[in-house]
Amino acid sequence: MMYTLNQMLLALFCLFFINISFTQNEKDQEKKPIVVIDPGHGGRDPGAMTIKGIKEKDIVLAIASKMVVLNDTLFDNPLRLFLTRYTDTLIALRDRTLLAKTLKADIFISIHCNQAINTTAAGTDVFIYPKSEAQASASTYLGFTIQKGLVDILGIKKRELKYGNFQVLRDNDNKAAILLELGFLSQTDEANYLIKEVSQSAIALIILQSIIDFLGL
Repeated sequence: MMYTLNQMLLALFCLFFINISFTQNEKDQEKKPIVVIDPGHGGRDPGAMTIKGIKEKDIVLAIASKMVVLNDTLFDNPLRLFLTRYTDTLIALRDRTLLAKTLKADIFISIHCNQAINTTAAGTDVFIYPKSEAQASASTYLGFTIQKGLVDILGIKKRELKYGNFQVLRDNDNKAAILLELGFLSQTDEANYLIKEVSQSAIALIILQSIIDFLGL
């Protein structure tokens, strides 16, 4: 009888501490900044395309997915990181912003690749749609931080920060919201760079590190 009682006490003891640990983890999670990454396009919408037929939707999803892994493994999970899509699915623009609003995200970043008739056009663009002076300032700083990393570390050509009347920005009320064009799939060198897995990992790392620097973590 005593042996059974000891087992019960031990089980209750373990459950008590598991519950405390779980509650503490929930509290720790609640303190972490919430970041929503929006891999553009998806499903029947391929976005831009390289001359070899490699699609923008696949490139940006690969980069976003690598960010999730790196946040957990390399940086020890400092962010609550969510994607608007985790598979090759077309998500309505309103649902992308609805996710960010529902989560009350601190940061929203929509990632894309560019395309132009002029095949010499190259470089990374950052777009913002300021909803307030504070958001304009935060979005500009976040955009410049990411762009600086892409330019200084990876050698991607820098283009201007621009005003962009995109729905995913226009309907967003986050503290900082940007649309990032990583490069031109119509430009041979940039296309060849962006399709490589090692390049996608490097870009994911730069964006993630820039977010962490922006948040002062």
